[in-house]
Parts: sequence; C-alpha cells; structure tokens
Amino acid sequence: MIKKFLSLSIFAALVLTSCVPARKLDECNEKRTACENELTALKTTNQGNEAKLKENAEQLAKDIKEIDGLRRDTNILGSNYRVLTVKYDKLNQLNESLLDKYNKLLAGSERDNAKLSTDLQATQAALLKKEDELKALAAQLAQQKKELDALSEQLKAREARVKELEDILKQKDQAAADLKKKLSDALFAFENKGLTITQKNGKIYVSMDETLLFASGKTDVQPKGIEALKSLAKVLDQNPDINIMVEGHTDDVAMKGSGDIKDNWDLSVMRATSVTKILLSSSPNIDPKRITSAGRGEFFPLDNAKTPEARKKNRRTEIILTPKLDELLKVLGNN
Repeated sequence: MIKKFLSLSIFAALVLTSCVPARKLDECNEKRTACENELTALKTTNQGNEAKLKENAEQLAKDIKEIDGLRRDTNILGSNYRVLTVKYDKLNQLNESLLDKYNKLLAGSERDNAKLSTDLQATQAALLKKEDELKALAAQLAQQKKELDALSEQLKAREARVKELEDILKQKDQAAADLKKKLSDALFAFENKGLTITQKNGKIYVSMDETLLFASGKTDVQPKGIEALKSLAKVLDQNPDINIMVEGHTDDVAMKGSGDIKDNWDLSVMRATSVTKILLSSSPNIDPKRITSAGRGEFFPLDNAKTPEARKKNRRTEIILTPKLDELLKVLGNN
C-alpha cells in the first residue's frame, strides 16, 4: 500500500513539473505571434505609404504630359485662327473690290450684271462661312484656355504636395543621419568590437554579435553587453520620435533544449526580450509602446554559408531604429 502511494505521489509531481515549461512556451508563442502581427502591420503601412507617394509622382508626370499636349493643341488652334483671320481680311478686300466693280457696271449689260451678282453672292456666302468658322474657333480657344488654366492650378497644387512630401522625406533621412552620428558617438568604444551601425532605407541598424551580448545558448546579457545597451538607451531616451524594433537572430544549428529553450525560435525571442528589458530599465523615460521585440530564429541570415564564420556572423541581435512618419502619413491622408 505504501509503495503504491509513493508511486502515485512521484507521478503527480512529474506531471506538475512538466506543465511549467509548457505554460511558458505558450506565453512565448503568444508574444511571438503578437510581435509578428505588429511587424506585418508596420510593413503593410510602410508599403502603402510608398505606394501612395509613387502614385502621386506618376499622376504628376501624367498631368505634366497632358498640359504639354494642351499647349501644343492651343498653339495649333492659335495658328489656324491667325490664318483664317488673314483669309477673312483678304475676302473682305475682295468683297469691297467686287462691290466697287458692281457699282461701276450696274449700267452695263444684264449678263455682266448677273455674273457680278453671282460672284458677289458666292463671296458673301464664303465670307459668312469664314465668320462662323472664326467664331467656332474662338469658342474652342476659350474652352481650351479654361481647361489649361484649371490643369495648371491642379499641377501647382500637386507640385506643392510632392514638394511637401519630399521635404518630409529629406527631414526623415536627415533625422536618421543625425541619429546615426549620435549612436556612433555614444557607442564608439564598441564599434567594430561586436557592434556595427549602418543606415539603410531611412532606418538605422545597430547590430550586436552574440559574443558581445550572450554566452552560447544563453539569454542573460553579459556585463559588457549591458554596458553597450545602457549607452544606447541614453540616446534613445533623448530621441522620443524614434520607433524601436529589437530582433533576435540565431544560426541554423538546431537546438535540442530540455528546459525553457526548446529551439532557435525560443532562443531568438527570449534574447530579444532580454535586450528590450535592459533598454527599458536603463532609461525609465523610454515609452514601452515605442519598442517591438521579435524573434527571427535562423531564417534571416547575413551569410548563407555553412561555415563556423558564417554562423558566428548570423548569431546576432539587431536593434532597428525608425523615425516616426506621423507628418508624412498626415500629408498622405489629406491627399
């Protein structure tokens, strides 16, 4: 009986202890899913912004082409108008000449008078036709001018909006360049010693090797890495208009963990979370809403080679800093 009781007790203890890692794994998976969803939304928003900017630029080019066409049509119509005016003046002169001859030959033969009368009627009919053509051409010119003026106003408005977008993008690029300089100054002691800073597509990438932050297979940040993260946190604290993405990356060697870390997904997520917590604790003024933590596992390598050097390069944590696009989104929304 006692042996049976002891067996049941040991079985219950094993069941209870096996549940703890499962709950932690579920929590990590939920956090990872939320991070991936947020990252997807951010990418979708950025793609939408770039698509709208491209659409405005294409529409501007189309409007400029249309205005050029209208200007050419207007020049042609103006030239036709001047030609018809010259013809009209010549017909007037001819009419006056014929009237003069008509008056002089009224006393002449009926045959001559009939011919002169026919010529006069034909000339007057041609003159009336030219007058109608001139009126129609003048009305067409007026309508073309009206359309040209309207398109010119639209073009000016589009040019102003494009310039505004360009100015905002220049400010964004300048802000990224200024931020890169501040980071380089603050992290000078760590650059090329497991830490690199690069600027790409309007973003700043602070990449930290595993050797700077973590021991192999561990998620606790080492003292030297904490020092670097504290220096980084000071810069982030002074730049509140910067969004922060912390991404953990591993190599492609599969893990066979038996504790909280089951695989490379777990390792990358937990490392990103450890870095995020140090940044927040190092500077209480950093709003946690600015930070997104994500685990990338082994799926975004810097080097696809299967060598120890390549795998060492891939084991890293990237902190991606993006200036907020509130002003740009506001302009795009107004358009």
